[in-house]
Amino acid sequence: MWMAMDAATVLAAVIVATLLTDNVGFIAGMRQFWHGTLIEGRSTGLLLALLAGFIVALILISHQLHLYSPIRLGGFLHEQRLTLQACFTAGLLLTGSLYVIHAVNIPREIVFTTLVLVLMALSVRRFVYRVVLYRRYERGLGTRNVLIVGTGPEAHALRHHLESIRHLGYTFKGFISFPGASSLYASSSGDVVGSLDTLFECTRQQFVDEIFFTMPCERGLMQDVLEKARANCVDLRVVPDMYDGLAWNSPIEYIGQFPTIPLHCGRVPEIALMCKRLLDIVFSAAVLLVGSPVLLAIAIAIKLDSHGPVFYSSERIGKKGRVFRCLKFRTMVCDAEKLRAEIMHMNERDGVLFKITNDPRITRMGRFLRKYSLDELPQFLNVLHGDMSVVGPRPPIASEVREYKLSHLRRLDVTPGITGLWQVQGRQDPSFDSYVSLDVTYIDNWTIWLDIKIIARTVGVVLAGTGS
Repeated sequence: MWMAMDAATVLAAVIVATLLTDNVGFIAGMRQFWHGTLIEGRSTGLLLALLAGFIVALILISHQLHLYSPIRLGGFLHEQRLTLQACFTAGLLLTGSLYVIHAVNIPREIVFTTLVLVLMALSVRRFVYRVVLYRRYERGLGTRNVLIVGTGPEAHALRHHLESIRHLGYTFKGFISFPGASSLYASSSGDVVGSLDTLFECTRQQFVDEIFFTMPCERGLMQDVLEKARANCVDLRVVPDMYDGLAWNSPIEYIGQFPTIPLHCGRVPEIALMCKRLLDIVFSAAVLLVGSPVLLAIAIAIKLDSHGPVFYSSERIGKKGRVFRCLKFRTMVCDAEKLRAEIMHMNERDGVLFKITNDPRITRMGRFLRKYSLDELPQFLNVLHGDMSVVGPRPPIASEVREYKLSHLRRLDVTPGITGLWQVQGRQDPSFDSYVSLDVTYIDNWTIWLDIKIIARTVGVVLAGTGS
């Protein structure tokens, strides 16, 4: 994605530089370029070759300078310096090529203006991206949960480093005690959440993305942890002091100023996730905009039907156990939560789910809204905010999560959704195991096309009135 954006940036810079230098209109300039008369004596093919060569050189140099690596691995000023270096080096190659082919009739003003515009555009784009990313980190979005194996000075130094530099995007979840470790911090620290034997149970419970090893250990033990990390899709890093030749070709990567060696880094489908987020934003905005008259009518009907607020807000558990406020149209009486204990014996679902077909707490308007799933329309605001997605597992309440088994936490690996596979395929199935199975199936087989199919099937379910 970043490579494609760099190429588009160069193309836009060339067009702007040509229009500014030659004082020619965009349409007229494109016509002259197409007919090979934009620059006298130079064919379209040669100009395209120079442009393509500059783009390829810029991308290759940027890749060599690790400008396409995860943003948390480097600071802002370091990234800006590397951007300047990449543009300067690619510019030298371009001007050298012009000298070799004796292209004296290609205006140097266009070349210089293009290089300046490319540098400015790349620098500003990366700056804006960092600002947006840092704000997401402050809200707890997009951060990576980490466990640190070891309780010694190195482990505590690493923890302090990760917590003091917030823009790294890491959230410390605890220490893992190591057998035979002698440290003043070891067993007495409340931040020790487990031992090496329970390492991967802790990663499941804490929704951990990366494990940092700060204690030296036997090669065989380290190899076993590495294999389990790969099986559990958890990234694994070690500090250089305990490096034992497990990955000779692995470079040292700096997390801020802290050197680490990555032994396993899982692949994240960033472009697909970006497309999913784009689908969420476009679809949610369209629903809220087109359906605004319906939303207003529902709000008025709720106020006329029963006493209480229009909206009902409750704490739900989202991705990686993050708590957020989930919005719905109110469909029950105001003291519904207090009455829940009195009707618990009427529950028609098994496991941790709670569902009653003829719930006495539901208002008349509420029954209509639930039948056609209209009570969930305000959740599109949660989608725009980033707490939810259009498609995904339904967000549970905290009391349900407390009863989850370790395997059930897999549902919280992804962003919760308004609709999902269970809503269109097994909504009337009371089995909690079936509920979890369908959610896990969705997570394991997720594609954008699957989201689109679920959305289409959801429309049919809503129109059929099977939501209640």
